[in-house]
Amino acid sequence: MFSSLEVDIRPGSGLGMFEIGMSLWNVLDLIRQMQQAFPQVDVKYDPDSPTTPVILHIRPHLDLLFSGYHQRLHTICLRRLRDLNPPVTLTYKNTVLSSNEEVLRRVGVSRTFGPTYPGDDLRYPGVSFSFDEDGRGEGLKGPQTHPEDRVQEVKKVIISQKTADGEVRDALDEVVECPVMTGDVQRAIIKVHDGVTLHFYPSTSEPVRIQLGSTTAQDLTCDLGPPLRIHYKEDDRMTIHARSGSADDDTDTDYFYNYLQHGIDFLVSGSTHIVKKIILHTNVPGTPLFQRYKRCPWEIESQPEDDEDETPPRKRFDDRVENISHFLSPGDVPPSMLLDRTDEEDGLTLPSSTTRLLGFDGIILEVTESAQVVAVMLF
Repeated sequence: MFSSLEVDIRPGSGLGMFEIGMSLWNVLDLIRQMQQAFPQVDVKYDPDSPTTPVILHIRPHLDLLFSGYHQRLHTICLRRLRDLNPPVTLTYKNTVLSSNEEVLRRVGVSRTFGPTYPGDDLRYPGVSFSFDEDGRGEGLKGPQTHPEDRVQEVKKVIISQKTADGEVRDALDEVVECPVMTGDVQRAIIKVHDGVTLHFYPSTSEPVRIQLGSTTAQDLTCDLGPPLRIHYKEDDRMTIHARSGSADDDTDTDYFYNYLQHGIDFLVSGSTHIVKKIILHTNVPGTPLFQRYKRCPWEIESQPEDDEDETPPRKRFDDRVENISHFLSPGDVPPSMLLDRTDEEDGLTLPSSTTRLLGFDGIILEVTESAQVVAVMLF
């Protein structure tokens, strides 16, 4: 563990190395690279829903709240300022607010940040200071007038996006678009038998379309940049389910372009170098693939009901599998196959290690026992 934790406050923007709007995938990857500084991290989530907020509790000082849909850092909470394991040094514009020798008190906050709104907490645009260790104040009670309140010790600092008139942001809200999101996938529109259209941040960016049987590996590199990994396909166990009973027609080895930072894999033909399959990942906590890929917020789109319909019907990754199945095939649900992704991971046990593969015409859904779709494959 580092001898001390030194962080600076950036109201409405971040704290230390954490920026409001960062993805859960990026933050956990960053923490993993700094295990000496953050040896113990708890991930708290609702196992029955893929779109409830996720909390990272980095003991003993930090709580990071991520939005439920896009998994973006929504709120940063710095706690236990006087805990010496490790000691915390808190600064604002190169001024030390709290340290092993300096206690942050109400009067110190007022001198640094100026007047604020009435209430138990000191609230400013993008940052608030609480004198309650476990929870927020009891609400608005009018201005504090007791002389001893000046020396109240700050127990908790909360960073969030700025709002008008000191309004407190709802923890269930999504993070408003901000610069740290630039280059990330905002949404992925799937068309079965065709491909996927990727919309990026900022919202003014031109979308990128990847088509099955048409887009090449070179196109992927030009449009998305080089993949983080290239994996050559060696697992042919699924060929036993092929109708012909034989392996793929291609004699050359197919390979995957793994865009982990976008939550997408592309299977490319080893002979033609054209995209054959597209896999989009949901990054559901508690599942074997959690944190291997950033969440890709995909939506499956069908044909408009008529020529004047400008909003074709869609199903999103957070819809229940029953609804998506009926959307893809209004008839009977196809038979499923079981897949345990922990079979090759000795010593790994998870509450939701077994998933089901549901095959439809041109698309396969990988589904958990709690009916959450963790991945979609187009072919």
